[in-house]
Amino acid sequence: MKQQIEHYLSEETVAAIRPLLVQYGLLVKIKNPRKTRHGDYRQLPNGLCQITINASLNQYAFLLTLIHEISHHVAYLTFGRRILPHGKEWKRTFNNIAQPFLREPFFDHALIPILKKHFLNPKASSDTDAVLALALKQFDPRNDKNYIFELSIGALFKIPNGRIFRRGHQRVKRYECVETISGRTYLFSPNAEVELIEL
Repeated sequence: MKQQIEHYLSEETVAAIRPLLVQYGLLVKIKNPRKTRHGDYRQLPNGLCQITINASLNQYAFLLTLIHEISHHVAYLTFGRRILPHGKEWKRTFNNIAQPFLREPFFDHALIPILKKHFLNPKASSDTDAVLALALKQFDPRNDKNYIFELSIGALFKIPNGRIFRRGHQRVKRYECVETISGRTYLFSPNAEVELIEL
């Protein structure tokens, strides 16, 4: 895909984030949605560094992902490539780069206190912070999917690959769900989007 970040971010946000991309010589490529990640950062064989971001993200998830990936590059430049990808050096860098953006007009006012709490100890993915993930999803286009936490115990649901599960009890943060065909129990994030099967 050849779309530019202007298709995903407001003018004010583009004006604020572009100097970082230029300063660090980062290329941004928009990708078709991937289920396992919102974005990634890598050094290309030609020495250039590239960030990829899913085209399906809303403007706030897109910006957060972009800052996340820029932070990988800056952390590696600052501390060297031997650091852990989401270790303390990256967390400090992510926090420092994000701080100027934790206000309007870059993020909706409802997200700002949630983001500030998230940045006290940022996770490797915004999806592993269930509160933040749910808050960000409120800005996605409406669809017919339900979140696991919204379903009642015993409700049947289908995941994108067609497998059917029955929702069980919550275990700490995740939900035990039993696959109807195999009888095996799997753990689901509370903000996993699934299709409710009406009986």
